Order: sequence, then C-alpha cells, then structure tokens
Amino acid sequence: MTGNLDLSAGSVRGQISPEFQELERPEGELHLRFYISSIDYQEFALSATGIREVIASPPDRITPIPNASPLLLGTINLRGRVIWVADLGQLLGESTSLNTERAEIPVIAVEDQDTTLGLAVDQIVGMGWINLETVQAAANVSQTIAPFLRGEWLLDEKTQQYIRLLDRTAILHSERWTA
Repeated sequence: MTGNLDLSAGSVRGQISPEFQELERPEGELHLRFYISSIDYQEFALSATGIREVIASPPDRITPIPNASPLLLGTINLRGRVIWVADLGQLLGESTSLNTERAEIPVIAVEDQDTTLGLAVDQIVGMGWINLETVQAAANVSQTIAPFLRGEWLLDEKTQQYIRLLDRTAILHSERWTA
C-alpha cells in the first residue's frame, strides 16, 4: 500500500497517541541521570548537551597510567580516540574509590570544544527532562562538590530526594586535574 502522507503541521496530530504528543513538547532540558555510591548513593545529572556517548567499559579496557592523578582510572580507546577516564566520585571529594571489581563500569564521555573526558560512575539511571525553572541553589553541600553544581532539582517532595545537576564545563576545566 502506498500513499502520500501529509506531514505538515497539525495534519497528523489527531493520529498520534497522547503519550507521543507529550514527547513533542517536553518541558526543560534533557539530562542523563546517574548514581555515585561513594557519595551516599546520591543521584546526579548532566545535561545531555555535551555528552558524546555513554558506554559500559570492562575494567580491563581501562589502561592505568603510572604517576597519573589519583582521580584518573586510566585511558580508554573511544572510537579511535584515546581519552582519560576519571572517578567522578573522587573528583567530587570522596575518599572512597569507585568499585572496579565488576563486569562493566558505566562511563559518560563528556566534551567541551576539543576536550573529551570519560566520567566513571556507579550506575546509569536513564534520561529525563528536568525543568530548569524549578532548579534551586544547592543546599547542604560540601565545599568540594559546590564548584561543580548548577543546582538541585526536587525529585520527591515526601522524601526530600533531590537530583544534583552537575556542570560539565566546570568538571572538564577544573584545576583539580593538575593537583
């Protein structure tokens, strides 16, 4: 069966199910949500803008580099490009290292201009829309995390559970990499 489908504005809207109509006009900004267990298993998020890709890397694919910063787990080959992989929890001030004794380590490859860095985390939650108008200044955070936060978003009012929004540019250009 062939035919011409008119995709002009409004002509197909009545044929699209309600759940897909909601996807057409999301509120806010798309974020990747993830956990860092060394920080009381808190949930964090990074804006999808600037995330090159998310991979699950076997620990033996991350090559340790001698005399490198303790924040860095090593390097990986990401589609022909060698990039550093950092323990995001340690960068944010935690003394406990990421558990690398498992089959795969989630790595979020973030980029800004010509700089790409892999951020190793404990668990990827998924993608979600966060309305930036409802993001508030982060409260009760340590001085080691504060420079990397854009704010926090209330996920559950009953439990007072927040998602902390990280600033990838601040992470990529941090002076902590040279310390």
